[in-house]
Amino acid sequence: MPLVLAATPIGDPRDASTRFREELAGADVVAAEDTRRLRRLAGELGVELPERVVSYHEHNEASRTAELLESVTKGERVVLVTDAGMPSVSDPGYRFVRACIDAEQHVTCAPGPSAVLVAVALSGLPVDRFCFEGFLPRKPGEKRRVLEELLHERRTMVFFEAPHRIAATLEVMADRLGADRQAAVCRELTKTYEEVRRGGLAELAEWAAEGVRGEITIVVGGAEETIVSLEDAVAEVLARHDRGTRLKDVCAAVATSTGHGKKALYDAVLSHRASANRPDRSRSD
Repeated sequence: MPLVLAATPIGDPRDASTRFREELAGADVVAAEDTRRLRRLAGELGVELPERVVSYHEHNEASRTAELLESVTKGERVVLVTDAGMPSVSDPGYRFVRACIDAEQHVTCAPGPSAVLVAVALSGLPVDRFCFEGFLPRKPGEKRRVLEELLHERRTMVFFEAPHRIAATLEVMADRLGADRQAAVCRELTKTYEEVRRGGLAELAEWAAEGVRGEITIVVGGAEETIVSLEDAVAEVLARHDRGTRLKDVCAAVATSTGHGKKALYDAVLSHRASANRPDRSRSD
């Protein structure tokens, strides 16, 4: 029997699919990020849960994965759910999926609501290509570094953020990506107080300074296509490297964002450094 990843509603219980209900009712074991929330949701859906319902969250993933993998290998049907949306997408689940794959056990999915897709669809920003960046680092320096690496990302970007950090994050985004870069802050999606605020990053940061509540998803428009010269790309690599990032890592990131080859950019940086360190022989002794 397989591991089943079952997507839970992100707000409105009516979004639960028929298959989601069937998977809960037919499971031998249900592993839930929060068992109390699961029992409340099951009650709202009129679903009777199996006898064995266990917790599976970031604090017990390591120890509980082995236990649940044993259940799968014995032929039990294990259903994994998180508080909202798809398990393993910025939520517990990846470790369990990887363990099942390594043990050659079947993994399947009961798809459902996704805050990422809902936010992209509502943002009004281009949806033909987008990337999911999850939660940004909490430390300001690391957050700035990640955003600098995304400066030239042309795809629409999707982020999750906690309400108490949203204002600070939007301020850093405005500083690193551009005050007028178009974005949307989506909060409480599918819930009673759903709200989508659209505008430039600086404008949104000013709005968020007053305080924002609820589950937050940020959608940021991609960078406009620009032609970055090799000389400018080298200058960007040197600037980032001076701030402490490893040279090869910086070259890889800047190469991706500017379209230059990684090796060509790395060689150009070394050549520039060699030229800068070479004694000036144009002057007479």
